[in-house]
Amino acid sequence: MAELKMKEESVMNEAVRTTEQQNQESGIVQSSRSVFEAKDFNLWYGDNHALQNINLTFNENEISAIIGPSGCGKSTFIKSLNRMVELVPVVHTEGDIVYRDQNIFDKSLTVEELRTKVGMVFQKPNPFPKSIYDNVAYGARVHGIRKKKVLDEIVEKSLRGAAIWDEVKDRLNANAYGLSGGQQQRICIARALAIEPDVILMDEPTSALDPISTTKIEDLMQQLKEKYSIIVVTHNMQQAARISDKTAFFYQGYVVEHDDTKVIFENPKDKRTEDYVSGRFG
Repeated sequence: MAELKMKEESVMNEAVRTTEQQNQESGIVQSSRSVFEAKDFNLWYGDNHALQNINLTFNENEISAIIGPSGCGKSTFIKSLNRMVELVPVVHTEGDIVYRDQNIFDKSLTVEELRTKVGMVFQKPNPFPKSIYDNVAYGARVHGIRKKKVLDEIVEKSLRGAAIWDEVKDRLNANAYGLSGGQQQRICIARALAIEPDVILMDEPTSALDPISTTKIEDLMQQLKEKYSIIVVTHNMQQAARISDKTAFFYQGYVVEHDDTKVIFENPKDKRTEDYVSGRFG
């Protein structure tokens, strides 16, 4: 058991070092400018106080991981960032979430405008029952773009951005349901990219995928952070260590700890964080 724990910790540490090395080799300079800031944010489902006094800042051109056991509020929080959580009738909130210096609950910012800037990729691939082309062009058409030449350019750019253009360029009119799960997820990422968001939210984006597809999505995320800010919920500790710059540990509706990923996995300040990342519970 001790030998297995040491092996797991070695893999985790190597994953953290790999992320740092990739950043250095690619010349990525981490920016400290925030894109999202939660300030004393609270959320209730009816009488259930699901999120309690959340204070978090997410920076541009970083991958921020949110980890924690099931039911701790991870998905609820990430869906609050684009107000998708409001689709649940019994939800009410207090406190602020600020996007680019504007409170997302301010009446001057519409939900449609917010979700144009803050894209979302879900746990299970959810392409529309349409062609690959129509899936990616959907958002542009909703925004009134009709010229085929412009749509063609958007579709190609988005598919290239999602690292799947070469795999599908000869079958754009085929139904997206005919693709593998990993390919469908990258189509969903391309669909999110097509509306040129600022932030991409990902809720367990690889949990339904095989290891090869998971690696492709993780590699893609590293590429995307050069242009976008990415906030990802994951249950996979090795994945969080591999891909993220910052990590927030949620537990029972609270943020226990938020710091550089290297600190969270190698030198956490809170015993609960240490117990969770080392696999003692969760």
